[in-house]
Amino acid sequence: MPYTNLKLPELSLVLLIGTSGAGKSTFARRLFRGSEIVSSDQCRTLVSDDENDQAATPDAFALLHYLVGLRLKRGLLTVVDATNVQPEARKTLVQLARDYHVLPTAIILDVPDRVAEDRNRARAERQHMGRHVVPQQRQQLRRSLKTLKQEGFRHIFHLRGPEEIDAVQTIVRDPLYSNRKQDTGPFDIIGDVHGCYDELLQLLAKLGYTVETEPALDARDLGVRVTSPDGRRALFLGDLVDRGPASPQVLRLVMSMVQGGQALCVPGNHDIKLLRYLNGKQVNEKHGFAETVAQLAQESDTFKSQVRQFLDGLVSHYVLDGGKLVVAHAGMREEMQGRGSGAVRAFALFGETTGEIDEFGLPVRYNWASEYRGRATVVYGHTPVPDAEWLNNTIDIDTGCVFGGRLTALRYPERELVAVPAAQVYCEPARPLDYLRILAEANNQKSETDHQLSAQQQHDELLDIRDVLGKQIIKTRLLPSVTIREENATAALEVMSRFALNPKWLLYLPPTMSPSETSALPDLLEHPAEAFDYFRRQGLSRVVCEEKHMGSRVVVVLAQSEDAARRRFGVVGEGPGKVYTRTGRNFFNDPVLEAAFLEKLQAALTAAGFWERFQTDWLCLDAELLPWSAKAQELIRNQYAAVAAAATAALPEAAAVLTQAATRGLDGVEALLARTSARQTAAQHYAEAYRRYCWPVESLADLRLAPFHLLATEGKTYFDKDHAWHMETLRALSQADESLLRATPYRVVHLQDIPDVEAATQWWLDLTAAGGEGMVVKPYDFIPEGKTLVQPALKCRGREYLRIIYGPDYLLPGNLERLRERGVKAKRNLALREFTLGVEGLERFVAGQPLRAVHQCVFGVLALESEAVDPRL
Repeated sequence: MPYTNLKLPELSLVLLIGTSGAGKSTFARRLFRGSEIVSSDQCRTLVSDDENDQAATPDAFALLHYLVGLRLKRGLLTVVDATNVQPEARKTLVQLARDYHVLPTAIILDVPDRVAEDRNRARAERQHMGRHVVPQQRQQLRRSLKTLKQEGFRHIFHLRGPEEIDAVQTIVRDPLYSNRKQDTGPFDIIGDVHGCYDELLQLLAKLGYTVETEPALDARDLGVRVTSPDGRRALFLGDLVDRGPASPQVLRLVMSMVQGGQALCVPGNHDIKLLRYLNGKQVNEKHGFAETVAQLAQESDTFKSQVRQFLDGLVSHYVLDGGKLVVAHAGMREEMQGRGSGAVRAFALFGETTGEIDEFGLPVRYNWASEYRGRATVVYGHTPVPDAEWLNNTIDIDTGCVFGGRLTALRYPERELVAVPAAQVYCEPARPLDYLRILAEANNQKSETDHQLSAQQQHDELLDIRDVLGKQIIKTRLLPSVTIREENATAALEVMSRFALNPKWLLYLPPTMSPSETSALPDLLEHPAEAFDYFRRQGLSRVVCEEKHMGSRVVVVLAQSEDAARRRFGVVGEGPGKVYTRTGRNFFNDPVLEAAFLEKLQAALTAAGFWERFQTDWLCLDAELLPWSAKAQELIRNQYAAVAAAATAALPEAAAVLTQAATRGLDGVEALLARTSARQTAAQHYAEAYRRYCWPVESLADLRLAPFHLLATEGKTYFDKDHAWHMETLRALSQADESLLRATPYRVVHLQDIPDVEAATQWWLDLTAAGGEGMVVKPYDFIPEGKTLVQPALKCRGREYLRIIYGPDYLLPGNLERLRERGVKAKRNLALREFTLGVEGLERFVAGQPLRAVHQCVFGVLALESEAVDPRL
């Protein structure tokens, strides 16, 4: 019967095989997307401007192979439109499919020679094709039909004649067996069981599963009933059998759970060994297999047949939860995930070895996880470890139950480990569970500090410069991506490498803040009305107005103890925390003052019951540290004070000379004297403006910390909390030590309530009249829901404070008019990108991602700071 649908693997390399004129290009265009087709004629045109230039064929096929390789690397179905009738032409393409673990598929378009020749004669560009070409190609095609399977083609479709070719109406893209992206969990992923039935029952009970055994209804009934908790599913990582006391019972339980939909399972190498045995193959009975054979001897032939069918149906690995989770017995490299090949299956079962044998006679396994860079979480087993530890978003949860360790499960997406201890040592391991640790100690490869750090923290000791240099495109939750230009990355590297803290402290860098649009009111550059109007235009009904402190923006990362800092941040000997600036530099130059500050803050947190309330032993705060002069003394002395000193010294003298000249009746002197007097008054206001924010800092008693965002604690970020929650939470904290902590005054404003808006405006006028800097207007929700990301905050500064920014004379005639032409678009775009990266980096840290993934975002914020934006905005 003719094909109406061709069912192809969703990821495959499709070779169209047929003579010139067989209709391959027409067939491809009709059934595949244009982007999926790589045509030899098109490649020949690209390299020579003539698709019939046979002299260009080597270059054309070099381009074709290059394009095919790029597409397969990215996991895209690819169709090769060429004659492909010669084995040597197919060989390179099949090898590309193997290299990228893609299934090769052949679609043969077999038409009579006369049909092909008539079609070629109808095409002007093929008028000069020799009469021998089509018969020769057809002969080669006929020979190929016998060898395609041996060449490695997994799917072969032979379409005979134009009628069968035209009958094909649809290409059905069949998902690979490993593709379960639609399954989002939640899952309870269970490590190697190895026949430890009692421990498996205990673990399932601890996870909330109910297991009941009852008499079998018939020979094929497994006699086990399992109830899952809250729609969860178990996911077994293989090696169900061997070494342990009850492999058949484990098989019966797991098979019943898979059959009932309560579990998924991937095979382990021991399971495949059992399958080979059940299929009548000769296998080595070492490594606990003899015990399994003896146990199965007590079971019925029906059960053994069920076991064989079950094991034969297991898939090498699964890609789950939209590609976020990958499970395989021995792990899975990024480039193999969701692919199908013998190499993929072998890696899933055995991992990768170095070819060496250790002192115990066992193969030395290559630590693929140390180089893993994939976005998917990979959970695996196979190699027993004393403790399950995260490394580069991968985790080995085979904790050697059968060797007297534990049976471990990972709850996903919670990333919570649950384990039960082994009742006894069922099998003595060939090498100790903590072999690698013992080996390192023997070779003195680990310092005392290393022993205190996790595997991930040790790996994070060295960051790769290639992760941050050059053009970077960073994928984020709030925006599809943020691009870092190469020149900005280079500038950031200079700052980061020379001045920044240990990157392990740098969880977050705060974004820049844009001002409101320029006000049209007399003598004002900024006014709350423009800020309110911006958020009103964004569809928001409420905002929060916070007093803007004149201090230094800082991030505080603080642990409850130095031991907690080691556990969570991987730092040893650097104290319990750090206070750092927007550019990642240490705020304190005096380590004694820093230690006293952090100790006092720790005491306040303890007195407020913070650690217990949030069930954490660390926190990250966004705050202002006052006074401004604590960090900006050199800036004040060299820039602001110098200007004030020069103006107050020179302008009175100039005014005096101009006054004398005016008494003599010289023309034009009166206007110049008035302007000079105005400048003298402005200089006095300028000095008064910056002096309001400065006081001597001689000890800890002179410092104040005004926190306004609780950013993160253990396992949690607080971007889902509104700003009023942040203000009240931190107000309660401030009450624990008002000598150190300052609560930030704020008010919630309903934008459609005119009296409410007027009251907030008056509050701003009162703040700025009293010498305050102004206020910050924020959306009520930290990240408002909607299609468009809005500004996280707009600053609205007072008239006198802006003298510090724009200079003493900024309000004089002519100056203010020029300043009103300032644009805030670039600043706002910068603020949104930095805010997005800040949120992304902190969320990555809390989720336990490697430091390089966190540092990519932190470095990105610093790189964006080097963009050309007016620093006065």
